[in-house]
Amino acid sequence: FLTQRRTTSKIRQVLDEQRLEELTRRKTFSEIHKPLTDRLKDTFRCTLPKLKRSVMSSCPVLYWLPKYSVWDYGMPDLVSGISVGIMHLPQGLAYALLASVPPVFGLYTSLYPALIYFFFGTSRHNSIGTFTVLSIMVGSVTERLAPDEFFLKTNGTNLTLEMDVAARDAYRVQVAAATTFLGGLIQVLLGVIKFGFVGTYLSEPLVRAYTSAAAAHAVVAQLKYLFKVSPKRFTGPLSQVYTLVDLCLSLPKTHLPTLLVSSVTIVLLTGAKELNSFLSTKLPVPIPVELITIVAATLLSSTIDLNNNYSVSVVGEIPSGLSAPSVPNLSLFGDVIGDAFALAIVGYAVSISLGKTFALKHGYKVDSNQELVALGLSNAVGSFFQCFSVCSSMSRSLVQETTGGKTQMAGVASALIVLVTILKLGMLFQELPKAVLASIVLVNLKGMFKQYSDVVTLWRRSKIDLAVWLVTWVSTMLLNLDLGLAASIAFALFTVTFRTQMPTYSVLGNVPGTELYVDIETHREAREVPGVTIFRSSATVYFANAELYLEALKEKSGLDIGKMIIYKRRQEAKQRRRERRAKRRAKRQAKGEVGNVQHKEEEQSRTERGNGTVFVIPTAPQTPDGCSRWEYLKGGHPDSTSLGWMSELQDGDTTTLGSSSEDTLSRDLEQVSLGSLGKWTWDIHSIILDLSTANFIDTVAIQTLKNIFRDFSEIDVDIYFSGCQASVVEQLERGDFFSETLRKQHLFVSVHDAVLYCLNHRGASCITLRGVSFFW
Repeated sequence: FLTQRRTTSKIRQVLDEQRLEELTRRKTFSEIHKPLTDRLKDTFRCTLPKLKRSVMSSCPVLYWLPKYSVWDYGMPDLVSGISVGIMHLPQGLAYALLASVPPVFGLYTSLYPALIYFFFGTSRHNSIGTFTVLSIMVGSVTERLAPDEFFLKTNGTNLTLEMDVAARDAYRVQVAAATTFLGGLIQVLLGVIKFGFVGTYLSEPLVRAYTSAAAAHAVVAQLKYLFKVSPKRFTGPLSQVYTLVDLCLSLPKTHLPTLLVSSVTIVLLTGAKELNSFLSTKLPVPIPVELITIVAATLLSSTIDLNNNYSVSVVGEIPSGLSAPSVPNLSLFGDVIGDAFALAIVGYAVSISLGKTFALKHGYKVDSNQELVALGLSNAVGSFFQCFSVCSSMSRSLVQETTGGKTQMAGVASALIVLVTILKLGMLFQELPKAVLASIVLVNLKGMFKQYSDVVTLWRRSKIDLAVWLVTWVSTMLLNLDLGLAASIAFALFTVTFRTQMPTYSVLGNVPGTELYVDIETHREAREVPGVTIFRSSATVYFANAELYLEALKEKSGLDIGKMIIYKRRQEAKQRRRERRAKRRAKRQAKGEVGNVQHKEEEQSRTERGNGTVFVIPTAPQTPDGCSRWEYLKGGHPDSTSLGWMSELQDGDTTTLGSSSEDTLSRDLEQVSLGSLGKWTWDIHSIILDLSTANFIDTVAIQTLKNIFRDFSEIDVDIYFSGCQASVVEQLERGDFFSETLRKQHLFVSVHDAVLYCLNHRGASCITLRGVSFFW
């Protein structure tokens, strides 16, 4: 066997897959993977420890609540909960406007889902409640299915049309609840079947571009409150463009008192937030600038009666107490299923990304599947109390974490703040101007507007990610939030497929003094191993790029295998014809017909040489840039000196070689062999296919590799494989890759082992490469 001797006198055997299995005693597929019946038995077998683990994982509060230390965690959670609860109030009221439902339902949405997540969530710092993007998505559904035009009624006094606001709002609440329930049900089902990985298909550039586009949707949706105008409602593709155009046309009708309230609120709120950020390191908790804003605006509005004196729109009646639960309208499911799925995926992606960030920082684990279930139950149960879709809020979660929150008890404390507001303080905000809530939404979108700087960053880092960002933003703006998300995910997956179809193909060379093999085109010190071509693809070989892999191999090796095999088979066919003629001549000689037959065959031979012989001879040596002048001779016979210059036969050219006798023809065929025809002159005796980048292999790729082995063997070039992972070897075995000629001895554990075997197979007995001697 082949071994490697180093200066330290260590000897290692060159390992192929067969020998590796013998040394390591690799387990069989049946030993590694249990039969399906056994796995089903294990799944449905119920034991007390298994039942306990199942209950604990399904309801995590049972695991950590008994261990909860009031002394260590009580006060931090209380302070954090109060801080987050104060943020819930203005955000709940403001984001209800985004969802196109009455503001009190924003408070409900800040209450019930947080309590449900307390029991089933695994993140200690996520603050569940209203979120800008989801509120916008819900608003697009409610306004599409319940537009203002559907609720116009005739005034009995002056026969004019007026809006039935109560009926419109009631139906929009039904639409929002049905959408939320269906989205929550989708999340629960995905979590139960362990589809927590689905969020990974939303890459960071896609999510950031999507939220940036959603922020633009939010701005367009809030402009009517800032200017108090009534633009037309458009649906479908380009609806945002049409809405924005109609808003611009309505600007001459701007209500100046409302615009003044909006402008003053935006300026003061922006300044207060900047001051808050500046003093963040010196303050134990952030200043609740949003709560201060709505309290001050409500007091000012009540004092000077903005609604009656200046016609500034206000929130209006906020009912005290909690509403009775009701079953969502099931008849709406068919109209909202696409939007519900988009809400489920986006909400989960935002929540799991925040949860994993905090878990990594504080050293605990977030279960992605359980997070899906927890978020789904928060939405599904909340929909019975007229809540709209929720997920983690970045701003509130950061406050919960930075103010010292340790567990979801902080979420319970914040829910209690909201509950007190609904029961006792809700009526105090009836005079709050809607323009103030719209201004709060607009200022809170500042962080999303900063994401437009991603364009510059991605231009420097990755053009593919930049394309994903731009396509996501444009599709979301033009196709709306649901279709935009679908188009964005489809394009992102297409970029992955595109990159696997266009990988980097390289020929590897050895780094002197090491066992490393790198691309010879990008590394100056890399040296090709004489007679061996080492070929690597940067991507897995599968059905989408198998043909491209074969073409790249031909190009990199310089062997046009198709033409070479055709030429070989033509020569073999001619040899068979000559043998048949020789047999017929022998038979006729035995019958005394030698003279006439020889005369006829000589005439036939002269005819073939005159009509079919083609020689391709260079008239000048090849220049350094690879260009040569060629001269095509037909029916002639080149001299012996020209045979060494013969090169590439064109497609369709006849490749018979003319001579005056069979002996001369045989000598010419020996001189002009398959390896001496210009383009087909090569010094490669072995090709090593490095499959270390492959993590799977399909039937199309297996067939391609088998064809490569078969075709190159026809021209006396050996094919070997290296670096196959154990899973790939198993797939090759199941795909009937191995045969009598293609055995596991053709698979090597590394490129270096394959190189040594190639050199040994071609007759060397001792090789010194890079200062290391190899013996066999």
